[in-house]
Amino acid sequence: MCRHLAFVSSTPVGLGAPLVDAPHSLVDQARAPRHQTSGDSNPDGWGVGWFDADGHVQRYRSALPVWDDPAVGELAASIVTTGALAAVRLASPGATITESQSAPFTDGEWLFSLNGIVDGYYDGVGDELRALTTPARLDAIDGDADTEVLFAMTLDAMDAGASPTDALLDVVRRVDERTTGRLNLLLTDGRVVAGTAWGNSLYRREAMLASEPLDDRPGWERVADRSVVAFDTPGDDVPDDDVPGDDAAVA
Repeated sequence: MCRHLAFVSSTPVGLGAPLVDAPHSLVDQARAPRHQTSGDSNPDGWGVGWFDADGHVQRYRSALPVWDDPAVGELAASIVTTGALAAVRLASPGATITESQSAPFTDGEWLFSLNGIVDGYYDGVGDELRALTTPARLDAIDGDADTEVLFAMTLDAMDAGASPTDALLDVVRRVDERTTGRLNLLLTDGRVVAGTAWGNSLYRREAMLASEPLDDRPGWERVADRSVVAFDTPGDDVPDDDVPGDDAAVA
């Protein structure tokens, strides 16, 4: 059910390490995930977004399995950045498999991905969630992926003044009011990374969040389930906010 990662850095770093070079890089996680709750591989496309030297979003997406895409090696060897988000995909039942359905999604400033599923999305829940988005955000949705609608909802919340963490919490709560699912969300603008752990594995090491540790070095910590975390550069954390558990009312 997908694997993803995001990081920010005070100095430029290459995409090679997280994508292909690390002992358990994103390519390895796509083929042989260690902590995935659904499915044993992620063959239904992939994507990576990064911020260039001027802070502008650049993005590459494909419907190919990441391990079969020759572009991954080229990107890993050539891109240096201070922030990125990358994801590999196992499509939800009923979803189409096209380049445009691969994360990360962007509005030109933010990058976003979902590791999980909105249960019942193609059986009416998706229509309910679309009805919660503003007309402008709804018009910008060009596919049938649940991820894209959750991103639109997140952007709406931030447009209304919510912080990244509060926006993600708002989306998770709205979905949780209507259905079940696994809702690990990642969001970054190249300066801040915010993410939720909700039914899927999520680990942190310094200023990186990843579905699984990329290596066996010390310092990887599992993010508590049903919580949100945010940070900018290492050592400059935004305080975590607990998400209510199953036995608590979701505000």
